[in-house]
Amino acid sequence: MDYWKSKVLPKIKVVFAKSGGKKAAAAELLKSFDESKEGINGEFEEKKADLQPKVVEIYEAAPAPVKVLIKERKVSGIKKNSAAVTKFVEDLANIEFPGAKQVNEGIAKVGPALLSGPIFATFEKVSTLLPAAEEAPKEAPAAAEKAATKEAAGEEKKEEAGEKQEEAPAAAAGDSAPAAAEPAAEESAAPAEAAAEAAAPVEPEPAKAEEEAPKA
Repeated sequence: MDYWKSKVLPKIKVVFAKSGGKKAAAAELLKSFDESKEGINGEFEEKKADLQPKVVEIYEAAPAPVKVLIKERKVSGIKKNSAAVTKFVEDLANIEFPGAKQVNEGIAKVGPALLSGPIFATFEKVSTLLPAAEEAPKEAPAAAEKAATKEAAGEEKKEEAGEKQEEAPAAAAGDSAPAAAEPAAEESAAPAEAAAEAAAPVEPEPAKAEEEAPKA
């Protein structure tokens, strides 16, 4: 019991004191950021044309989780990638991005997780300076799928036309075969009948035989 009071309990109090102190400091920072938001927005509108190429360069050099976080803006993403978020905000502060210096100083005091509001407000401004090509890959698969569907339909039509062309000559050949066979059969039957008539014996006429008998 004495060990709990003398060793463990003081450490717990220090941890809670630090946590409570950070939350209080974060609350003050959030209040200060909200109060200066109007001035930050005005400064951003004035400088955004000059800032765009610098912001694009920083964005392209950022790791993938930060790029996703800039678009989706989830608090859990800040906690998972706190070091990368801190580095990104620091880079923005170095190019004098409006509000970034204030956010960067706040992160140094209380960490990024407690300042999700100011961080996301900064990321929202960053996203407006990114080129539209960042969204283009989402539409590309749909266009490719449509082209593939049209190509497949064209191939099916070609195959159907080829099958019909092959069937037509075959049907014509089948219809003409019996007609060709009939003349051939008639031609072969004619010589046979002529041969039979030639082989038959010739009988004498009775009238001529009777006339010749009295003369003898």
